[in-house]
Amino acid sequence: MAGRGIVIGGGIVGLSIAIGLASSNMEVIVLDGGDADNRASYGNAGLIWVQSKGADHLPYALWSRRSASMWPEFSERLLEQTGIDVEYERRGGLSLCLDETELAARRAMVDQVAAQLGTQNDVEFVDAAFVRDRLPGVSPHVLGASWCPADGHVNPLMLMGALKKRCDALGVTIRRNSRVEAVRMEGSHLTVMGADFRMRGERVVVAAGLATEKLAATAGMTVPLKPVRGQIVVTERMKRVIDYPTPTIRQARCGSVIFGNSHEEDVTATGTTLPVMASHAQRAMAEFPFLASARVLRSWGAIRVMPVDGKPIYARSIDCPGAYAVACHSGITLTAVHANIIGPAIAADCLPRAVATLSPERFDAVAHH
Repeated sequence: MAGRGIVIGGGIVGLSIAIGLASSNMEVIVLDGGDADNRASYGNAGLIWVQSKGADHLPYALWSRRSASMWPEFSERLLEQTGIDVEYERRGGLSLCLDETELAARRAMVDQVAAQLGTQNDVEFVDAAFVRDRLPGVSPHVLGASWCPADGHVNPLMLMGALKKRCDALGVTIRRNSRVEAVRMEGSHLTVMGADFRMRGERVVVAAGLATEKLAATAGMTVPLKPVRGQIVVTERMKRVIDYPTPTIRQARCGSVIFGNSHEEDVTATGTTLPVMASHAQRAMAEFPFLASARVLRSWGAIRVMPVDGKPIYARSIDCPGAYAVACHSGITLTAVHANIIGPAIAADCLPRAVATLSPERFDAVAHH
């Protein structure tokens, strides 16, 4: 064994990194919270979305696309290894425009991404005919859309189950109700402290959602985050007609339509509110009029993790050698790179060059200006 790796946080980000550590021949323990903890891993819509990621930051754009390009093989391997089909699909994604204001904003985004990506650009603006070809149930009011063939989606509950099963097969120990209070050095030993336990490891990765900011600070790392509540609605199972996801709507393999894309900043309570649910329904019906007759089965609100500038944070501690922190809003999209690249890199006690500009040092640079 190449030593012990301790991952704090048993969500999709934490388990992905745990797989990478265990695949690098480390003994891995995941310290997870309790059932009542906020879990973005269960509350998201399951999009693997790249078309607008990093529109203002090329390394983030390339990092997202790198993960999306790994997803086909990653999902196939998970199926072989665990027997769980995570329902991954990658047919491309469309961001629909219903009026001239949305059209102008979308064109501007497409131009911005093209300027960033240059010859690697895979995002284009498409007309209403292109949209209707692919989405026959779409509203006649749709004027156009941005299109990216790299976009896709996955079932986050199946993904969570597959990652847990893969961890089990790799010998990863997952300890529930193990609330961590601090990460610090005890002499020359990197130590994780809980109310009733102390644990030493050669590597410690804080990937605990919104709790990451406070825990990372105990190891001298700056990871500024803010809570964002997202509310989602799920309909009854229907005939499959939405073959291409949008940022606000997708149809699962079972036929349920999942919609909603709210971003309520600085809200820490889960749950749903009628005004947001109503706006979700209005948007869904405006995009796909046939949904007016669909029955809603359930809805929920989840607190998601958002770095203050929207970009992922990959931190490496100077005060506590061997300690790292990872926080991002796009944990589903980045699952493949977290398992295949970040986990093995941390096992080797480094971070890949691809995430150099996504370190917390960028916040120091802002503060000094």
